[in-house]
Amino acid sequence: MFLENSRYAQVVQSTVRTRSGREVTALRLRRLPRTPGAAYVVQGNDRLDIMAQRRYDDPARFWHIADANSELHAPELLRPVLRNIQVPEQ
Repeated sequence: MFLENSRYAQVVQSTVRTRSGREVTALRLRRLPRTPGAAYVVQGNDRLDIMAQRRYDDPARFWHIADANSELHAPELLRPVLRNIQVPEQ
């Protein structure tokens, strides 16, 4: 259902029934791993995909940066400028 490099690839799936009786596949909550990393100061033109390209040579791994920080909405990691965030090691 998910690509091998997806953050959801290893998450347990469950079949559940909705109130209307329809069966759907749902993902269980994904536990965030502790992620060692280096501090990074956000610059005005930063984007998570570009940061991931520089760090991992793969822009699709932006979610590694998001997971290493506590922001629930990933784009908020880049606000305000000069904010310190964690960028995980490979």
